[in-house]
Amino acid sequence: MSGSITGKNIQISTWGESHGKALGVVVDGFPAGMEINEEDIQKFLDRRKPGTSPATTPRKEDDLVEILSGVFEGRTTGTPISMIVRNTSQKSSDYSEIAQYYRPGHADYGFDAKYGFRDYRGGGRSSGRETIGRVAAGALCSKLLSQMGIEVTAYTRAIGSVEIDYSKFDKASILANPTAMPDSDADKKAMELIQQARANEDSIGGIIECVIKGVPAGVGEPVFDKLDACLSKAVMSIGAVKAVEIGDGTLVSTYHGSDNNDPFIINDGVVSKETNHSGGILGGISDGTDIIVRAYVKPTPSIARTQHTINKSGENIDINIHGRHDPVVVPRAVVVVETMCAHTILDLMISNMSAQASNIVNFYNNK
Repeated sequence: MSGSITGKNIQISTWGESHGKALGVVVDGFPAGMEINEEDIQKFLDRRKPGTSPATTPRKEDDLVEILSGVFEGRTTGTPISMIVRNTSQKSSDYSEIAQYYRPGHADYGFDAKYGFRDYRGGGRSSGRETIGRVAAGALCSKLLSQMGIEVTAYTRAIGSVEIDYSKFDKASILANPTAMPDSDADKKAMELIQQARANEDSIGGIIECVIKGVPAGVGEPVFDKLDACLSKAVMSIGAVKAVEIGDGTLVSTYHGSDNNDPFIINDGVVSKETNHSGGILGGISDGTDIIVRAYVKPTPSIARTQHTINKSGENIDINIHGRHDPVVVPRAVVVVETMCAHTILDLMISNMSAQASNIVNFYNNK
């Protein structure tokens, strides 16, 4: 299966299946010398693991990470970093009957059409557990970015019809609230909506927003590797995401140019903008202001109520999906969006180091 590798300078390759023995990632090209330990990675993985709140699946997994290579005496060595998380709570029997039919909203039919064979246990590679490797790799990138003063923060902007009030924005609430909303009032309302969906044997979707602060102007390539294009690809590659916006996103189609353009200003001797409709990116290149990425997440397709579908024999049937599923995937996907954005930013920043000849000359002359 191709397509499990992403990145140009820092390549990440995820592996493993939902109900296999383990999942993990190999990170190739990460710079040597950064201090790192398993606890640094675990903090990120704990934000996406199941069974942590009423908003998640009851499946219990510790999701404990082991660093197998690429780190010596607490520092990255520059060689491939391999990390593994072992599955400990598989119930493959929950999925045995779905081998013969195609679940609505899932990748079952597509896998059979493409490969003629599929791992039906929890969806295999199409399961949300594949994101474990992404998060582990992105945790490395986030730590290196933080050493340059770059802060990547994702949170739940909305669940269903409940949206946060930015006047009540409290960053500490992102990790404290089960919905990962930075507004505790909205969190309570969203939890009621989630519990209502669960009671109705249904699920619900939402919006994740990621704000990236401190990225210098000039990051991103102006044609195929535009910063916004790369961020969009990274976030859209997350299984549950169905749309991505940068800045004001689809709203700009309703603006006039005079409304949409962000006037440049000098603020304390620094180039800035009066507004940020562009989301910190112009012409595919960062402009030094906050980068704003928004991901629209679909409702969890595994729901308990009766649904119509077909089996492998082409017969129309009714099904009830068994197993332990999230009524909403948004809260656990927040850290996935955050770490995918972190990897994209760092990867393009490394490319940007060679954009000007003087940068190369100065680097080697000053060694």
